[in-house]
Amino acid sequence: MASARLRKNNAVVSIVDRAEKKSAAAKRVMIADDHQILRDGLRALIDKHPNFECVAEAGDGAQAIKTANELHPDIVIMDIMLPNINGIEATRQIKAPQPEIEIVALSMHATRAYVLQVLQAGASAYLLKDSAFEELITALVTVGKGGMYLSPSITNAAALGEGSGRLAPKGLTHAERLTRRELQVLQLIADGKSTKEIAASLNVSVKTVETHRKQIMDKLGIRTTAGLTKYCIREGLSLL
Repeated sequence: MASARLRKNNAVVSIVDRAEKKSAAAKRVMIADDHQILRDGLRALIDKHPNFECVAEAGDGAQAIKTANELHPDIVIMDIMLPNINGIEATRQIKAPQPEIEIVALSMHATRAYVLQVLQAGASAYLLKDSAFEELITALVTVGKGGMYLSPSITNAAALGEGSGRLAPKGLTHAERLTRRELQVLQLIADGKSTKEIAASLNVSVKTVETHRKQIMDKLGIRTTAGLTKYCIREGLSLL
């Protein structure tokens, strides 16, 4: 089988035989990444596999959400660093109305904080972008059967709670004690969003965002927005 690294500047573009026969049970895959060359390379390689076919592409988070809602793919390969709406939030918004869609997240980061956020958002697989193409296929096969896949290089970065996609409670860091919504608010604060912008993005009231902000500050022991931003950068929670 032909292989390719997932690094953006090393993506391999192959010529696809569109007439190649697909299995009747082939999984429909959508690729969400802001680099055209990576999308082209992944699409060509995925379409060569008899059990998968690429049915759509998206270049940013908003487009990924819209396309997933329209086409209902079986699996979305999601870059977490998407522009407009980042891949973590896009994952949440795709999974909310369509929990049956499996998300395979691609990231440059192997930190526990990133793994935590992605799994809590609803992803079933987490791969590093320097993984080999064969590993992506393994992940696609695994999530296609209802399983969960983590790149071997990051399996020591997080311990999965049984059946929940959450990290085990033992030895939690401050960030891991935050609720899913608090993590969302914290990340948006680090992304430079105002309270009104956060409220609009999450479709909640300004008062609710202010309450979350206070709870975050209390849990982390940080009293300023600048301090929260520095904390996010240090812990790998910011997508800037």
